[in-house]
Amino acid sequence: MTDFSLIETLRYEPEAGFVRLRLHLARLTRSARRLGFAGAAAAEAQLREAVRDAESAVRVRLTLDRQGALAVTTAPFTPLPADALWRVRIASTRLDSADRLLRMKTTRRGVYETARNEFFAAEADEVLLLNERGEVCEGTITSIFLDDGHGALKTPPISCGLLAGVLRTELICQRRARVARLSPADLHRGHLYVGNSLRGLIRAELVV
Repeated sequence: MTDFSLIETLRYEPEAGFVRLRLHLARLTRSARRLGFAGAAAAEAQLREAVRDAESAVRVRLTLDRQGALAVTTAPFTPLPADALWRVRIASTRLDSADRLLRMKTTRRGVYETARNEFFAAEADEVLLLNERGEVCEGTITSIFLDDGHGALKTPPISCGLLAGVLRTELICQRRARVARLSPADLHRGHLYVGNSLRGLIRAELVV
């Protein structure tokens, strides 16, 4: 029995609408098809209904289970300051690159919660995970990007064992990012960023 649901977390702004909606719906539909989940076709209508009366920016969370049951919740969204700099640390917890479910956003969050719990909130704003080969994968809630001064941002390939993040997908499609395997040492050789569709790119500093 499948004991998890698919998730999409979006930002809605009254003047602009949903941010990256098409990419979110495409990921949800693709994951649902691969897992045999029904109900993805009804997601957009439920999302729009949930924000019908929104007068300010909101964080919107949608879940879809195997039976096709959709649930949408909303909460106020507070953006980060423009000059935000997140301190990030590397967890000892490892991802398994052979686990194909890591490529989908689901409620199966155990490995990420374990990694996050390795550090107190005061010690790290985000925690990064490596795979069994020691390759950089992703943060607990973000994708990883490195500006090493040689063109487009570098971001780890899905084959390392990580989520196909919506912001990551957009940046690759815009040719602002390209896939490249990264080691922990590489993260010191340029400007580091983490990011997701909800918050966008965030400058980061690796703390060792």
